[in-house]
Amino acid sequence: MRVQLPLINTVHGRSALTCRFRCGDACFHPAPNTSSNPYVGDVIATALSRRSMMRAAAVVTVAAAAGTAGTVVTAPSAEAAAQQATAKPKGKAARGLRFTPVAPNTADTVTAPAGYSQNVVVRWGEPILRGAPAFDPDRQTAAAQSGQFGYNNDFLALLPLPGERGRQVLVANHEYTDEVLMFRGYDAADPTREQVEIAWAAHGLSAVVVEENKKNGALTVVPRHHLNRRVTATTGFRLTGPAAGSDLLKTSADPTGRKVLGTLNNCSGGTTPWGTTLHGEENFNQYFANAGRATDKRYGIGTGASERKWERFDKRFDVAQEPNEVHRFGYVVELDPYDPSSAPRKHTALGRFKHEGATVRLTHDGRPVVYSGDDERFDYFYKFVGSKRMKHGSGRAVREHNLSLLDEGTLYVARLTGDSPAIEIDGTGKLPADGEFDGGGEWIALVTATAKGAVSHVEGMTADEVCVFTRLAGDKVGATKMDRPEDIEPNPHSGKVYVALTNNTNRGVGTNAPADEANPRNANKHGHILELTERWNRADSTKFAWTLFLVAGDPEDPATYFAGFPKDAVSPISCPDNVAFDPHGNLWISTDGNQLGSHDGLFGVATKGERRGELKQFLTVPTGAETCGPLVQDRRVLVAVQHPGEISGATVEKPASTWPDGPGKIVRPAVVAVWRKDGDDIGV
Repeated sequence: MRVQLPLINTVHGRSALTCRFRCGDACFHPAPNTSSNPYVGDVIATALSRRSMMRAAAVVTVAAAAGTAGTVVTAPSAEAAAQQATAKPKGKAARGLRFTPVAPNTADTVTAPAGYSQNVVVRWGEPILRGAPAFDPDRQTAAAQSGQFGYNNDFLALLPLPGERGRQVLVANHEYTDEVLMFRGYDAADPTREQVEIAWAAHGLSAVVVEENKKNGALTVVPRHHLNRRVTATTGFRLTGPAAGSDLLKTSADPTGRKVLGTLNNCSGGTTPWGTTLHGEENFNQYFANAGRATDKRYGIGTGASERKWERFDKRFDVAQEPNEVHRFGYVVELDPYDPSSAPRKHTALGRFKHEGATVRLTHDGRPVVYSGDDERFDYFYKFVGSKRMKHGSGRAVREHNLSLLDEGTLYVARLTGDSPAIEIDGTGKLPADGEFDGGGEWIALVTATAKGAVSHVEGMTADEVCVFTRLAGDKVGATKMDRPEDIEPNPHSGKVYVALTNNTNRGVGTNAPADEANPRNANKHGHILELTERWNRADSTKFAWTLFLVAGDPEDPATYFAGFPKDAVSPISCPDNVAFDPHGNLWISTDGNQLGSHDGLFGVATKGERRGELKQFLTVPTGAETCGPLVQDRRVLVAVQHPGEISGATVEKPASTWPDGPGKIVRPAVVAVWRKDGDDIGV
C-alpha cells in the first residue's frame, strides 16, 4: 500500500525559502517568455495520445502535465489496458537496478537501500586549501570561506588523478547561498558587508582531491592538496567566443569586455572528453537590481532591490549604474581542474540564458556537441556543434587547443513538431490517419562562430546580440516552449538524448496557454522526460525524432506513463531535475520539489529491453533538501545534498533539519557517497 505523505510547507513543490534564495521567486512572476511560439505540451499531447492508442496502454492523459486534475482520454481497449497495467515483469530487474527500492518517506536523513552504506564526503565550510581554518559558523569570515568548501553543492564531477592511486579530483558547483541558514540573527533587509562577502566566497566552484578507503568504500578529502581550488564570485574569468570584446560586455571596470569577476548560480554541468568540467550559470538574474530594459525583463531581472542587497556593496550588481555587468553572466563556464592557476572561461558561443547544465558528446569525427536547457517556464533547449576536432595527448599545446573547442561552431535551438494534420487531432485520442505516435524536430541555427568572425542566422540580430540575448533569438526563430528544460544527457550506450522537464504549474493558469482538445490537462506539477533520437544517430544532425519516455507522478494516476512498463511495479516520482547514466546505460534521475508528499530522491530507470521504463527509487534526502549531482559509478553513487533544512520559517536559531551532524549543530549542505556493504557493484 502506498503511504500518502503530507506536503511540508511548500510552494509549487519547493519551500518559499527555496524560491527566495535560489531563483528569486521566479514562480511568482510572469513567465519572461511572452512570444507566440508553440508550446511543447500541445506537441507532446498529440504524441502521447497516439502512443496510448497504438500500444493499448493504461489510461493516459493526453498532456505534458501529470497533475491530479484534468480530462482523461481512454485507450480503445479497456481489456488490453487492464492487462498492461497488471502484467508482472518476469526475471530480474535490469543490471544496475537490482536493489530493493527505498519507500517514499520524510526522514531527516539520507535513506539508502538495504545492504548499502554511506558517508559524508565533504561539508560546507570544511577547509580544503592550505591555511584555511576549521569551520566555525559563529566566527566565519570571507577569508576563511574562500579556502573552505562552498555552500549548496550541486553538480558533481569525479576526474582521474594519474599517478596517485585511489585518488580522484572531485569538482562541485556551489549554486547559491541561504543566508538565513548561515548566519545567526540574519536581517534580510540590512545584511552586513561581512555577510555579503562571505556569501560571495561561498558561491562558485570547489575542486578537491578525494581518497578512497579500500576497506569500506568511503571517500574522504585530501586537504591542502596542490590541486585543491576555490573559485568564487570574485575570481577572475576570461570571456571567450564571438561576443568577447563586444560593446555589450564592456563595463567601467573592464573596458575590454573580456574579463569578468566571478561566477554565480552554477547549477548543473558536465565533464568534457578532454578532461575539463563545464558549469551552467542559471538564475543569475536574482543578484542584480534596478533593471528596466526589455532585454532585462526577458531574463527576469528585477526593477527594484535584489533579495541579497549586494548592490549596496558593489555597484556592478546595480544595473542602473553598470548596465552591461548583467550581460556577463548566464554562460557555460569551463574549468581546468588540473591547472589551479588557470583562469576559468565563460563561453559566449554557447549562448546566454539560464543554463541548467552543459553535457558533451563527440561527433563521429571528433568535434564537441554540447546540450543545455534553459530552466524557465516556457523556455527552450539548445545544442552547440563545434567545428574543431578534439586532439589527443597531454602536452600544453594539445591542452590549449582543446580549451578553445567551444569557441568555434554553431549554436542551435530546438523546434518540436507534430507529424499529423491538426484536423485529425480532435482531443478524443482517436488515432490519426498516419498511425504514428511520435514526433519530429529540428535544430534551428542561431549563430556560427569561426576564427575569422561570427555570422548571425537570426534576422534583425547581430552575432553579438544572439550570443548575449539568446532567449530573444529563440523567440524570433520560433523555438518550442518547454516546461522548464533542465538537465539534458546523451546516453553513452545508445546515443539517445534525454531531456528532463521539471514542471510548469502555470500551464492554463491566468493568461497562460490554456488547455484545449489536444492538451486537456493544466498545471504540469510533476514534469516529464523526453527521449530524442537524432537522425542517423549523429550528434551533428539538424533533425531528430522524439518520444515521450516518462510522465512523472503517482503511478496510480492515469496520467502517468513509464515507457509502457506496468505502473504497479514502479516507484512514484515527481519533478525530474538532474539526470545521469550508470555504466549499464540506465538513466538515473534526481528530483527537485517532489509533489507527492515524500522527500526528494534519486531514481534509476531502465532505458532498453523488456524492462524499459522500470523505475526504482535508490535514496531519499533529508528535510528541505534537493537531490543534486548525481554520479553513478560501478561501485559508488554520489549525490550532492543541497539546501537541507530549507523550509519556510527556518533559521539558524530554529532549524528545520539537523542533518548531517545532529542536534545542536548547524545544518550544512554536503556531498554523500553510497556503496554496497559487500563491496560489489551497484545494483547487480
